[in-house]
Amino acid sequence: MRTRSLEEIKQLEYIRQTELAELNGVRPSTVKYYSELGLLPYKQHGERLSKFYHREDSSKRLKEILELKKQGKSVTEIISNYIK
Repeated sequence: MRTRSLEEIKQLEYIRQTELAELNGVRPSTVKYYSELGLLPYKQHGERLSKFYHREDSSKRLKEILELKKQGKSVTEIISNYIK
């Protein structure tokens, strides 16, 4: 259940994993997967060490990753594209 509206999310500099997913039309597990691969950088803070993503940078990167997947690139190829 979302606690912030989509309009509020669009105004924030840093957003949660679920909010990034919602903003980009993907499942939270997709954001988590690419984060675990090191493709989506995040900051962790707070008592529960919640992950926060820079809204603009992470949205741009996520769209690039999804476009590469659409073009038929493998996860390994995508990783090598970003992590050197």
